[in-house]
Amino acid sequence: MSGFQTLLYKEVLRFWKVATQTITAPIVTALLYLLIFGHVLEAHVQVYPGVKYTAFLIPGLVMMSVLQNAFANSSSSLIQSKITGNLVFILLPPLSHWEVFGAYVLAAIVRGLTVGSGVFLVTIWVSDLSFIAPWWIAIFALLGAAMLGTMGLIAGIWAEKFDQLAAFQNFLIMPATFLSGVFYSIHSLPPFWQNLSRFNPFFYMIDGFRYGFFGQSDVNPLTSAAIVSAFFILLTTIAVQMLKSGYKLRH
Repeated sequence: MSGFQTLLYKEVLRFWKVATQTITAPIVTALLYLLIFGHVLEAHVQVYPGVKYTAFLIPGLVMMSVLQNAFANSSSSLIQSKITGNLVFILLPPLSHWEVFGAYVLAAIVRGLTVGSGVFLVTIWVSDLSFIAPWWIAIFALLGAAMLGTMGLIAGIWAEKFDQLAAFQNFLIMPATFLSGVFYSIHSLPPFWQNLSRFNPFFYMIDGFRYGFFGQSDVNPLTSAAIVSAFFILLTTIAVQMLKSGYKLRH
């Protein structure tokens, strides 16, 4: 397993070396979202009974940061390796496709949870939060980071240049994240958009994560966990098969 450990160390060190860009910047962005939306809507919106809008917003911003940064870590690492040509140093060693998958996804989880923890620490002072079911917080944070890390791996394998990766992020990841209930409950939407939101797996990750804080959610957390787990298994199957076949990796 020394190859796996080395690759994992390399992937973690890659983002840690530029922590100002990969960790501090997303934390500042989330804090700005909180200050702006919280200030504007605090007195006008109450999503759950007895829960202030700012308190409602914090878990959504934390989870959004986890998801976006987990995706960014694995996807950017692979596309950089492909473009600079150093991907050969990952393909040549006797690493199994499961070891490569595990190293990239675990590193993505580390970055996602690091940024999410940072966002939580700098925003928690804004509003009082309860922790009704902390195990659900941990479950959905890990599942969400793993799922987006896997999705980032797929995107990094598929993309051949930064423009393609940017399109994947801007037209899929970003809209799915913002339309998943980070800033609102889907019950505030018209029926058509409520039903459409239920096809978005990001919604279940954020809704289940928020349940851990308030004990209230739009969907039963067991249902959300089952749906997210199913998507994660599906994405894992696709990613491992792509690695095993050498799709767009071996030319």
